Amino acid sequence: MKIAIIGGGPAGLYFAALSKQLDPAHEIVVWERNAADDTFGFGVVFSDETLGGIENADRRIFEQMQSRFARWSDIDVTFDGVAHTVGGQGFAAMSRRELLLLLQERCAELGVEIRFRTEAPPVDELSHQYDLVVAGDGLNSRVRSFYAERFRPSLDVRASKYIWLALDKPLEAFTFIVKNTPYGVMQVHGYPFSADRSTFIVEMHEDVWVAAGFDASLTESLPPGVSDTRSIDRIRELFADELGDAQLLANNSKWINFTTVRNERWSHQNVVLVGDAAHTAHFSIGSGTKLAMEDALALAATIAEQPDVASALAAYESERRPVVLSTQRAAQASLEWFENIGQYTAQDALQFTFNLLTRSRRITFDGLALRDADFARRVQASFAERIGSDADTPALFQPHRIGALELKNRIVVSPMDQYMAVDGVAGDFHLAHLGSKALGGAGLVMTEMIAPSATGRITLGCGGLYTDEQRDAWARIVDFVHTHSTARIGAQLGHSGRKGSTKLMWEGIDDPLTEGGWQPVGPSAIPYGEGSAVPRALTPAELEAIVDDYVDATRRAAEAGFDLLELHAAHGYLLSSFLSPLANTRTDEYGGSLENRLRFPLAVFDAVRAAWPAERPIVVRLSASDWAPGGNTVADAVEIAAAFVAHGADGIDVSSGQVVRHEKPAFGRSYQTPFADAIRNRLAGSGATVIAVGAISSADDVNSLLLAGRADLVALGRTHLWDPQWTLHAAADLGYRGPGADWPLPFRAGSRKPPTARTDAVRPRLELLTRRAPEPVPVHTRWIDGARRAVDAEPLVAG
Repeated sequence: MKIAIIGGGPAGLYFAALSKQLDPAHEIVVWERNAADDTFGFGVVFSDETLGGIENADRRIFEQMQSRFARWSDIDVTFDGVAHTVGGQGFAAMSRRELLLLLQERCAELGVEIRFRTEAPPVDELSHQYDLVVAGDGLNSRVRSFYAERFRPSLDVRASKYIWLALDKPLEAFTFIVKNTPYGVMQVHGYPFSADRSTFIVEMHEDVWVAAGFDASLTESLPPGVSDTRSIDRIRELFADELGDAQLLANNSKWINFTTVRNERWSHQNVVLVGDAAHTAHFSIGSGTKLAMEDALALAATIAEQPDVASALAAYESERRPVVLSTQRAAQASLEWFENIGQYTAQDALQFTFNLLTRSRRITFDGLALRDADFARRVQASFAERIGSDADTPALFQPHRIGALELKNRIVVSPMDQYMAVDGVAGDFHLAHLGSKALGGAGLVMTEMIAPSATGRITLGCGGLYTDEQRDAWARIVDFVHTHSTARIGAQLGHSGRKGSTKLMWEGIDDPLTEGGWQPVGPSAIPYGEGSAVPRALTPAELEAIVDDYVDATRRAAEAGFDLLELHAAHGYLLSSFLSPLANTRTDEYGGSLENRLRFPLAVFDAVRAAWPAERPIVVRLSASDWAPGGNTVADAVEIAAAFVAHGADGIDVSSGQVVRHEKPAFGRSYQTPFADAIRNRLAGSGATVIAVGAISSADDVNSLLLAGRADLVALGRTHLWDPQWTLHAAADLGYRGPGADWPLPFRAGSRKPPTARTDAVRPRLELLTRRAPEPVPVHTRWIDGARRAVDAEPLVAG
C-alpha cells in the first residue's frame, strides 16, 4: 500500500512504524510542518494497560521508552495547605520531545519517509494518489475541517482556562494543588517526567482567571512559539509558597480553553482521523498521547487484518469508538468536576481528596481500598465521625435523619410507575411490589407517582389519592411495611400535566390514549413532542382548583400513614412543565422569568406543606437538566432547589430530563449524580437532604457517592426490580451485620450468601517444590533522585 500520513505527532509516527513492520512493502510518507526537534508541551503520561499494548506491538520502542520513564504510584493532593497521599495507582511518564525523537528514529530505521518543515498537499489530492490517508493533524485538523460534512465534528469549548508549564525539578508523585485565593479556586496538575523536570499545569474557571487579572494577556498578540511571560510571572507570585526555589519553565505557553473534540464518523472513503483530530479527552484523566498511540495500534492492526481499506477502517472505528467514548465520558465528568471545584470549598481535606480521586466515576471506594487500604479506612472513619456513628459500618448502612424522620440506612427505592392500579386504586400487585422492597432492606421505599385527581393520572393504570377508597388501599400497604419491616414508606404526589392521558408503558410510552382518555393540560398549549396531544393551557381558576386537589390528596396521604411525602416536580409532569421554559411560554405571572415559572409550583408546595403534618418530612423531586437547548440547566436547578428549601422542603430528590421528547441525555453510569452533587454542595449549610438517582447499581458506587459528599441518600430503581433484596444482599457481600441491614425474622436463615460452585473439593499436591510467592508490591512509591523508590505509608501533613 501507499500510505500518506498528515502530521508527525505520536499517532502518525507510531502508526507508520507499526505498519511498516507489519508489511515492509508499504510505501509510507509522513508530512510534518514543524522541524524534527520542535514540540510543544512537556511530559506525557501512560497507563500500565497502554504500555502493555506498546510492549506487545513493538518491543524495541517499548524498551527505549521504558528506559526514559519516570515511575511512581502515589498521588499527592494538597487542599488549602493540608495534604494527603494515596498510593497504589501506578504511573509512567516521559518527555514528549524524547518520545517523538524515539518514534522518528524508529521510523527512519524501518524506511518510513518523514518530510519535516513541509506542509502536506491538499487531502483530496492525497486521497487520489495514495491508498490510505491518515490524518493525525491535531486539535485544529485541516482534514477534519475539509471533510466536515462527512465527519460531522462537534467542538465543545469549555469554561476553564489552563496554561501548560514545567518545573526545573522533579515532583515525587502525581500532584494536585488546590488553592483558595482572593480571586477564587485555582488548581495545579503536576507530575514528574524525567530526573529533573515536571509538568506543571495551572487551571481555573474563567471567572477566577478574569478576577485574578490574567485577562490582561488578551491585549497582547503573542506569535507562535512565544509564551505569556506576564501570566507566568503572576503564577509565580500566586504559587510562591508551593514553588519554593523551583523555577517555572515555558514552551509556547499560553492560556487555553480546553476543547472536547467529537466526530460522528472518523473516516471518509480512504481518509481516516486519528488522535486529537478525531477526539480529545481532558488532561485531568489521561494523556492525549496515550489515546493517540492506542489509535495508531488499533488502526495498524485492522489494516493488516482486513482484506481492503474500507473493511479496515470500518473495523477500526467499530473496535476503537467504544473505548474512546468510555474515556471521553470519564474525561467529561472529570473536567466538569474541575470546572465546578469552587463548590467543594466547605469539605475537609480528606473528603475533598476522596472526592477528587473519584470524580470521573472510574475510581471508586472499593478500587481505592484495594490499592491503599489505609486511606480507604481513614475516609470511611471520617465519614462515620461526622455523623457520630460506628467507623466500621459502610457508608450506605449508616443511618440518616431527614427532618424528624430517622432512616436506618441510606438506600431509597426510587419511585417507579407500575401501571397496575384499577380506577386509581392500588391493589395486591402494589402490596407485593412495595412490600418486597421493604422486606429487602431499603431504608425508604417510595410509591409510584400518585395522582391528586383522575385527570392528573399519566395512564388509566396509575394510582390516585382523590377518593377515600384509594386512601384505604394505600393504608393497607403502609400498614404492611410498618408491621413487617423497619423500612419507612413515602408517597410521591404529582399531576401528569401535558404528559397525561397516555397508554400504558408497554403499549406505547407517552403515546396518547385512543379510547377513554381526556385532554391533558399544561402551562401552555405546547405538546410534549411529536405525536403527543396538544394540552390545554390552564387558567388561573383551574390552577387554584388543582392546588385544592393537591391539598386533599395530601391529607389522604397523611391519613394513610405515609412517613414522608415527595412532591413530583420533575420529568415533564405538571409542576416540572411550569418550571421549564421549553414547556412554559406564558406571558402572565406564571411564565417568563425563573421567579415567575416557580410561582405555581411554590404555591402548590406551600399548600401541601401546610396540609402535611409538621413532624413529617416533605421532599421535592426535580429534573436538574432538560437535556435540550434553551431548557433548564444545573445552574437553574440549584436556584429552584434553593427556592423550595427556603419554603420548607426537607430534601431534594435530583433526577433529570423527560421534559421534552427531543432531549439528548448523556447516558452513562451514575450519569445524573453530578446534578445532586452540585445542589448538595452549593446549598451546603441549608440542612436539606439531597437524594441522588440514575443508573446506580452497585454498593461500591453508592458508598463512593456518599463518602465523596455528593449525596445524602441514594435512590435505586431498576436495580430493585432486578433484585428486591438488593440492600440485604449488599450487606452480605460487604460482610456487614447490624441495624442498617436487619433481615426479617423468617428470612434470617438465608442471610448467608449461598455457595455458587462446589466448595468441598480436596485437591492433591501436584508440585514437587512450592513456588515462592512474589514480593509484595509497595503501596507507596515515589520518584526520588531519578528513580522509583518505596516509602512509608504515612500520609503527608502540611507543615
